[in-house]
Amino acid sequence: MLSTSAIALLAVGILVVLITPGPTNTLLAAAGLRQGMQRSLPLIAAELAGYLVSISVWGHFLAQAAHAWPWLPSLLRVAAGLYIAYLAVDMWRAAVALPDSTQQASGMRTLFVATLLNPKGLLFAGTIFPAVAFTHLPAYAMAMLMFACLLVPIALAWIAFGAALGSGKLTWLNPVKMQRGASIVLGVFSLSLAWAALH
Repeated sequence: MLSTSAIALLAVGILVVLITPGPTNTLLAAAGLRQGMQRSLPLIAAELAGYLVSISVWGHFLAQAAHAWPWLPSLLRVAAGLYIAYLAVDMWRAAVALPDSTQQASGMRTLFVATLLNPKGLLFAGTIFPAVAFTHLPAYAMAMLMFACLLVPIALAWIAFGAALGSGKLTWLNPVKMQRGASIVLGVFSLSLAWAALH
């Protein structure tokens, strides 16, 4: 089973990565903007299914590959840290824009495929989830249950954010400040990943 410290690190990692803007979160917010909160709720199941498939496939592949290349997990942590640092810098420089409300709403299939191909899946499997989650079923079940429990409220928040934008309730929101705050969180997280990989 997972230790208390491993559970805490897993929870923090899941929260930080899931909450940051990306293709899936943008689609969720856009759906909330276009079709409202209630009609967008089924998309959460599509996101969860996409991540479960992606994380499981990547995790089992990496668990097998680590036997042949023992240095692979450390390399992945460094690469993930660099990728997140890149995302932090990119997010600082460019505001995340939601698609126009007149565009067609994303369906379940679109959101599932976008999540399945989202680089966050590899990040979760190779860096955030402990390696034992892909070799022992109880650890896998616990990690996935925690993931699902954290994903649902975060997805709801992104949909609600889009719906609030659509209703005009967030006129006070400064997207640049919001994005820069998120980029700082990402930057700190990337440093912690690099530190963990090198020590």
